Amino acid sequence: MSTFFTLFRKEWLEAWRDKKLIWLPVVLCLLAVSQPISTYFMPEILEMAGNLPEGAVIELPVPSGEEVLAGTLSQIGMVGTVIFVLSAMGVVSNERNSGSLSLLMARPVSPFEYISSKWTAQALIFLISFTLSYGLSYYYTNLLFNEVKFHLFISSLGVYSLWILFTLSITLLLGTMMKKNGGIAGMSIIIVAGLTVIGSFFPKFMGWSPSNAQNQAVSILMTGKWEDSFGLMMFVSIALIVGLVLLSSFAFKKYESY
Repeated sequence: MSTFFTLFRKEWLEAWRDKKLIWLPVVLCLLAVSQPISTYFMPEILEMAGNLPEGAVIELPVPSGEEVLAGTLSQIGMVGTVIFVLSAMGVVSNERNSGSLSLLMARPVSPFEYISSKWTAQALIFLISFTLSYGLSYYYTNLLFNEVKFHLFISSLGVYSLWILFTLSITLLLGTMMKKNGGIAGMSIIIVAGLTVIGSFFPKFMGWSPSNAQNQAVSILMTGKWEDSFGLMMFVSIALIVGLVLLSSFAFKKYESY
């Protein structure tokens, strides 16, 4: 375990030096907080942007706080997922291409310790960033709209985190198999976007998919209840995440000569 914690501290230090611990939370916070603020000021925005007749009044139905938070999750799902992929695409390939991986693996480090330390560090950074951004959106939603119950916020945050961890696991696996960051990012986005599109077209048959996490999060926000496929989705998502991390470790063994 000492090797794992040493590698984990190395990842955390590199994230600080690369300013990922700063720019990733900031970008996600700006993305998340734009949803409640833009929704609240939408009539004024339309009035300033549109060529409306004099005296025209714009009246839009006021959304509930739950609807605003659901919109925040949708925003993070569309743009935030790409940001997560771009953030994680080079965690293995950059070290391999620079040659530092050969020096590191010359020491008594197992492939599983190396991959698991990468995954744990990135997962912690992603979840902290997501929690801060979603929490900021929750604060402004309660301030500008009606108050959303805290347990609904926590429940939706927890279940949506599975999709973030799944996205990270896919990107890490491809990062152990490919050398070009562009290819890693492209394939990762294609896979996660493909799962999302298929899930939206065939929701009845894709209830097990990790891409259903957003629907489950929206369901708990809007109705206070999980959808019927919640248990299956949780089990499959956790199993896939663990399986992808293990598969990344096995794939990494192909590069023992580096």
